[in-house]
Amino acid sequence: MLTRVFSAALQGVEAIQVEVEVNTGSGNPVVIVVGLPDAAVRESKDRVTTAISNSGFRWPRERTTINLAPADIKKEGPSFDLPIAVGMIAVAESAALPRLERCFVIGELALTGEIRPIKGALPIAVSARDQGMKAVILPAANAAEAAIVEGIEVYGVKNLREAYEFLSNKKELTPICGSAAERLTEGSLDDVDFSEVKGQHQVKRAIEVAMAGGHNLLLIGPPGSGKSMLAKRIPTIIPPMTLDEAIETTKIHSICGLLDESNAFVSKRPFRSPHHTISDIGLLGGSANPTPGEVSIAHNGVLFLDELPEFKRSTLEVMRQPIEDGRVTISRAAGTMTFPADFILIAAMNPCPCGFHGDPKRECRCSSVQIERYRNRISGPLLDRIDIHVEAPAVAFKELSSSGSAEPSESIRQRVLQARDVQKNRFANERKTASNARMSHAQIKKFCPLDETCVEMLRHAMEDLQLSARAYDRILKVSRTIADLALSDRITSDHIGEAIQYRTLDRRLWV
Repeated sequence: MLTRVFSAALQGVEAIQVEVEVNTGSGNPVVIVVGLPDAAVRESKDRVTTAISNSGFRWPRERTTINLAPADIKKEGPSFDLPIAVGMIAVAESAALPRLERCFVIGELALTGEIRPIKGALPIAVSARDQGMKAVILPAANAAEAAIVEGIEVYGVKNLREAYEFLSNKKELTPICGSAAERLTEGSLDDVDFSEVKGQHQVKRAIEVAMAGGHNLLLIGPPGSGKSMLAKRIPTIIPPMTLDEAIETTKIHSICGLLDESNAFVSKRPFRSPHHTISDIGLLGGSANPTPGEVSIAHNGVLFLDELPEFKRSTLEVMRQPIEDGRVTISRAAGTMTFPADFILIAAMNPCPCGFHGDPKRECRCSSVQIERYRNRISGPLLDRIDIHVEAPAVAFKELSSSGSAEPSESIRQRVLQARDVQKNRFANERKTASNARMSHAQIKKFCPLDETCVEMLRHAMEDLQLSARAYDRILKVSRTIADLALSDRITSDHIGEAIQYRTLDRRLWV
């Protein structure tokens, strides 16, 4: 007898349909799994047969062949346990399961028959809907995550018996309902605020400009100047995600196994802060079968790299493509995967190894050679891709001890949202451009016209600071954002002047 069960396999950030065929025939009572399975899938026959017995069912005592089609795509992980078990029970009992015809079944089995959570429930539900399926049966722990997808019924099951009885019409289950739009408006209030940061008005202004235009930002200052404190408050002024952005971000977090029942939907922009000991694969993604790294987990959010020069230079250099293109392509023997990686980079560093170079009150203990070697850990090409560089000096005692409160995050956020609305209208007819930071060269020429005064000011800056062509484009993009914050249709010399101030690290010392 032959039984077919539809399931899904993850490939990058998407899921593809897999047909699990279970067939029995004469021969020794062995179970054979074919269709390019990995070790976890090959081992499933032992988990499945034990789970079937412990659930009170019988499994075929004949030669059983399980084929995972299409056979040219590698199948990974234990998520095929449940569809294989359902197929084996149906074959052993010669039962017809009409609900299987338009249904995805997926889940990992414990030896007791309990169904454990899996990774990638959201992209699997999206794939099921796109394939014209009517329902998805998956672990109860993943039901809330999959229920975000509209247009398909989601059933969460706790054990193998419950799943089989539902498929054989012996038991009814209530589909799990959810709304991504409703969850997007949910979320706890931030427990930090820019009003808690004393002083650093210039740095706050640079952060406001960066968030208004989606620009990358580098903070340079001595230890204790508040660089990390400022960076951790950036999520309080970032514009909210759109529904499409939230679903796309949730898919990546789902594949990485970062979701659970209490946090089944990413409604706020991610803020990732990996340690400087992270590997190239951990940051970019990879392994034998490519999976997303930190740059992809931070998609549509912020990636904060504290102590930037302490990261391995090779690790920093792999970030060039995602910073420039908003995506990362990883090639391995198993195949080539492209993951989205459109994030805002926020980096922080000391001006020298001891941290006090240029401090008027504390003496720097570093030699010029040590300072140059420390700064050269950041290559010129990477520095070129960071739009804004700003110094964060030590905060004076007078500012620290003042009783007055600084400007709250909500006030800054309103100005950021206003500038983003201007950009939304500007790029309404421009494909794949959501902010000034993502403008192409042609769009810069179109939306950043300069008068003679601005051209002359920019020419002097290019010659005096020896800026690159990429830095020239960055200045124009930042100038456009500053003009948007001022609700100005044209870029003026004041906007150009402020943008040039944010490129003062582009000197030969840093190349």
